[in-house]
Amino acid sequence: MKDLSNPFWIKFKGLLFLCIGIVAVVLIFLDSPTLKTAGLLAVATWSFCRAYYFAFYVIEKYVDPSYKFSGLISFARYFVSRRR
Repeated sequence: MKDLSNPFWIKFKGLLFLCIGIVAVVLIFLDSPTLKTAGLLAVATWSFCRAYYFAFYVIEKYVDPSYKFSGLISFARYFVSRRR
């Protein structure tokens, strides 16, 4: 599979990820429509966004500028190999 390089399709892919996330949150909330569920969904969404930012931006810019990550599996391999 070749790398995705067309700006239109990159933006489209990002929009699809956003739509999937919104649909998942709405379906979970409809299953259990409480303030507790809404709060937990908000905290989970925020923390996963921060973890993603940490995995790619913080590590690459401040911890190891020589390493370029290509995805979450790449980050997991990097993280496990650096801990040894």
